[in-house]
Amino acid sequence: MAAASASSDMFDEIVMAEERFHGEGYQEGYAEGSHIGAAEGRRYGSLHGARIGSEIGSYLGFALTWQCLLQKSSDEKSSKKIRALDSLIGMIQKFPYEDPTYNKLQEDLEKIRGKFKQVCSMLNIQSDFRIGTERSSLTF
Repeated sequence: MAAASASSDMFDEIVMAEERFHGEGYQEGYAEGSHIGAAEGRRYGSLHGARIGSEIGSYLGFALTWQCLLQKSSDEKSSKKIRALDSLIGMIQKFPYEDPTYNKLQEDLEKIRGKFKQVCSMLNIQSDFRIGTERSSLTF
């Protein structure tokens, strides 16, 4: 009877070892995956944030430059253009740069892009904003 009990205990240890190793492997894999995922997420977030910042910064520089150029004119067409530029500048200044969890970030970014295109149309400027690996550019 002692031999049967010993072989039963050995069998239980083998079965339990498989479950134990499976659990340990899962925990190690989960911890490593979480660490790698967090690092990759930070890298992606930094890159994506830099692209958005570059894009919006270009829009702001464009708008401020044209605002200065048009302030010397007093005709009605220039007045409409200045109001559109003021609106674009206001949208950019209200953009939540500091809050990456802002739930309307993409929606507000699309509104800014739309307003930028509207301003370009009013100024009769063909715009093409591109972000490349070596440089970003705004061409006219």
